[in-house]
Amino acid sequence: MPASTNTTANTRANTPVDPITVSVIQHRLTGIVEEMGEAMLRTSYSQILNSSRDFSTGMCDAKARLVAQAEHIPIHVGALSFAAEAVQNYFGEDINPGDVFLLNDPYHGGSHLPDVTAFVPVFMAGKHAFWTINRAHHSDIGGATYGAYNPTATEIFQEGIRIPPLRLYEGGKVRQDLLDMLATNTRNPRDFKGDLAAQIGSVRLGERRLEALIDEFGPSTVAAGVEAVLDGAERQSRAVVSEWADGIYEGEAFLDDDGFGRENLAIRAKITKQGSNLEVDLSGSDEQSKGFLNSSYANMRSAVGMALAYLIDPETPKNEGSFRVLDVKAKEGTIVWAREGAPVTMCTSHCSNEITEAIITALSTACPERATAGWGRRFRIAIQGTHPATGRTFIWHLFHARPGGGGSSGGDGWHNGGEWHTVGGLKFGSVEVAEARFPLFFRRHEFRQDSMGDGKFRGGAGVELELAVETEEPCVANMAGDGARHGSRGILGGHDSKPHHYELHSEGKPPRVLLTKEIGLPVQPGDVFHVHSAGGGGWGDPSERASAAREQDYREGLVATGPTAGTGD
Repeated sequence: MPASTNTTANTRANTPVDPITVSVIQHRLTGIVEEMGEAMLRTSYSQILNSSRDFSTGMCDAKARLVAQAEHIPIHVGALSFAAEAVQNYFGEDINPGDVFLLNDPYHGGSHLPDVTAFVPVFMAGKHAFWTINRAHHSDIGGATYGAYNPTATEIFQEGIRIPPLRLYEGGKVRQDLLDMLATNTRNPRDFKGDLAAQIGSVRLGERRLEALIDEFGPSTVAAGVEAVLDGAERQSRAVVSEWADGIYEGEAFLDDDGFGRENLAIRAKITKQGSNLEVDLSGSDEQSKGFLNSSYANMRSAVGMALAYLIDPETPKNEGSFRVLDVKAKEGTIVWAREGAPVTMCTSHCSNEITEAIITALSTACPERATAGWGRRFRIAIQGTHPATGRTFIWHLFHARPGGGGSSGGDGWHNGGEWHTVGGLKFGSVEVAEARFPLFFRRHEFRQDSMGDGKFRGGAGVELELAVETEEPCVANMAGDGARHGSRGILGGHDSKPHHYELHSEGKPPRVLLTKEIGLPVQPGDVFHVHSAGGGGWGDPSERASAAREQDYREGLVATGPTAGTGD
């Protein structure tokens, strides 16, 4: 793929379409992808999908341009166009009604291997016109360790099964041998098949709804409406960017370590703003890692688009048109764009969070009222064991105890909001449901005092979690993530948050501090995980925080001491 691209609309439909019809088409497209998401939520098997909602739905046209997306996981949807392009390039004209395609390979438009993407082609006047798409994070995808997050991996082959562009259904009929082959290469084939069936049901629902829209308005009107939707998003995006001062802006963000001895790996963004155009140059970022923090190209591009999406108006549709202001440059062989074969499983969290942080930090002086302080970083625990009630093997991924969101000019950050790459899109779900499904007991799940970064508007609080393991047999835990050294970034004079701090407590032993990158940790029945997640970064000078806000923080127990500063009203 090229190191620099600047997407422009190559064609315009000739059919005139009035603004009201354009608005109706835009909202119908959004409604379709949202309904696809609801279908996925209600039919998927795994907790990671039907509780934590680690999936996204979207729609691309036959030019692989992102036309619509639902509000799910930002880092997913920004990469969908690259996946659609990979399928189109591979199959060419051999794309037919009733086909269903799959892909997860990061070096063929995917992000990381657990994210399996399902596509259905939609036809208009006998020609392929759209893709309905569902990307979902499966609880296991094979590889050297359960759950796919393998901090010891030095090549992608140790992370799971790679699925290049693949036709799973041909003319409406499943290729059962391929489906069985894929499921056999996962640790929970039943769940894999069930979740994949939910994805396929989701994209087929989108196909039916889109066909109904085409029947109602006609192919030429729908085509013209889509062009108008994309052009409108471009105008809105450019109107915002043009208000910022021209200049060159630089920012950087750091990863704790790569698990192989390298520390403080740097992501560097140099942004040239001229008129309504932004050139984002990540070429100065550190060389790629031996470990799994590297980014695939599509994931890097998605992270850049994600940063822009957080700076433009929330009402602006986030589609191909809104991203036309971007010209992205990167260097292959760096951590933001690894060479083929490198491990990349952590990339949707890290280094995507750091790419976003570097860009927003750089632009914070250009548009301070739009910039948000740093959100927390991802530090997951995955536990594999045997459920004593069923005798079945389970894999549980920690989505509780999420970090805090960053403060902004609009106010304090969200408590327990999540990370840059999700900004609330991932849910931790019901504690009671988690306890009913898994042999776990939540002794404590509450806001972490003094975890947030101070500022005129402080970050949101992280969480303190005490999680007891109630298996009858020993199990094993893997840790994967970042943020135990670096807290969430404060901007414009705001302070950084506290970093993460995780421990495992076993009876008769001193607490064991957990590393952000380790596998194979033995966990005994009755052991308790103590999770202290980071808060969000602060926005603005702390001396400008209102005294009333500080008093309220103290009354609510978010800070340990009463107000001693704050000159605001």
